[in-house]
Amino acid sequence: MRQHLLNETTADLYRRSVTEGVSRVAAKIATTERPHTGISVDELAPVINGIDLDKPLEDPALVLDELEEVYLRDAVYFHHPRYLGHLNCPVVIPAVLGEAVLSAVNSSLDTWDQSIGGTLIERRLIDWTTRRIGLGPAADGVFTSGGSQSNFHALLLARDEACRIVMQNGAAEPPKSQVLPKLRIFTSECSHFSVKKSAAMLGLGYEAVISVPCDSKRRMDTSVLALELENCAREGLFPMAVVATAGTTDFGSIDPLQEIADLAAEHGAWMHVDAAYGCGLLASPTRRHLLDGIERADSVTVDYHKSFFQPVSSSAMLVRDRDTLAHATYHADYLNPRRMAEERIPNQVDKSIQTTRRFDALKLWMTLRVMGADGIGSLFDEVIDLAAEGWKLIAADPRFQVVVEPQISTLVFRYVPSTDAGDFRADLIDEANLHARKALFASGEAVVAGTKVDGDQYLKFTLLNPQTTTSDIAAVLDLLAAHAEQYLGESLVHAS
Repeated sequence: MRQHLLNETTADLYRRSVTEGVSRVAAKIATTERPHTGISVDELAPVINGIDLDKPLEDPALVLDELEEVYLRDAVYFHHPRYLGHLNCPVVIPAVLGEAVLSAVNSSLDTWDQSIGGTLIERRLIDWTTRRIGLGPAADGVFTSGGSQSNFHALLLARDEACRIVMQNGAAEPPKSQVLPKLRIFTSECSHFSVKKSAAMLGLGYEAVISVPCDSKRRMDTSVLALELENCAREGLFPMAVVATAGTTDFGSIDPLQEIADLAAEHGAWMHVDAAYGCGLLASPTRRHLLDGIERADSVTVDYHKSFFQPVSSSAMLVRDRDTLAHATYHADYLNPRRMAEERIPNQVDKSIQTTRRFDALKLWMTLRVMGADGIGSLFDEVIDLAAEGWKLIAADPRFQVVVEPQISTLVFRYVPSTDAGDFRADLIDEANLHARKALFASGEAVVAGTKVDGDQYLKFTLLNPQTTTSDIAAVLDLLAAHAEQYLGESLVHAS
């Protein structure tokens, strides 16, 4: 079995095997005509469950043949212009090249003696990102697996910083166990679910999160935030953090960052900006101003694997004050003993809540060295322009209602039957929209997302592919309308 280990004696086998795999994927991508095949769970599960994992095929070519049947044929391909579903982007080739390099070398970014070069590249990219944000000379951060982990990490720091301040300023220093139940997090009702999930995992409970209503543009209503912060103080509670969102998952809306920064500062709360989606604006040649105010944050989440067109996973959590990262630092004698910090040996595990960690930063490094920041930003600008055209298209179409004009690249809308078609119950219209999404997915012709707005079922286009055109959007709208109309027509027949 040693012939399967990658080393100096098997380098040629590695080259042949990877080349064959890449060739098959390239052929698949070149001939993909739909975002996916429409295969169901019931169809595919028996095929995969029927494979005996204790009986290897041994020949890599046979394994790739099998992989075609169980994965490649039916995978969802985000590069297809009619994939309009979740926050999944097509990936740029320099990043995929970086992925191939980092997987083979397999550096672990926890300590210097496992990641020479990699540590410094990651640190340089963290510095590059914090400068783009404008966090100042004391800023720092670390790469993470994704936005949920970045948000969790930031709120962990905010929690311990709030505890430190409360315990330091109290007349009689209360134990931490008495402080935790009094901490509160403020975020908009449109923010990512990971804020509430993080609160629960941090021992604060879901009830520690105060959900602030949004305005008509689906941005946090800062007048309500001000009242909630005042109520917090009046009730003897502590405002641990205010979480602003720069690119909500459902609407792509950007909270009023400057106003939120003012209120957070006034009430002594940590300000976190979840820019997992909107971070691509940091590289935009034309729209960086949409993030004005983000430079006042105490911490920021960015997901390069959304609007920087990077493969999963590639995210980072940045902080204004590098000293706050010490809240997550632990020195282990077998890994990063305290003497290493004294000797100025750079161990990234000192900043991270992970230990073993992939060298995901290499993908962004390769992308910047080949394309440059303007190249990335111009791609994001393209999908924002496309969303603006898509909004005009949907707003002018009597078959649909669109919720809000997009700030970034998300469109939320629903099919509504004309009055000539009959008077349908609200729940039936909800069912028609849900059916349209499911039927479209089952056909494999396109993929769209769904959500609820004020309790009603809506559809969602998440536009992250510069190859998508307004013609693609128009075609998918026609498909959705046809599925919804068929469902309502069948409902009338059954009702009669």
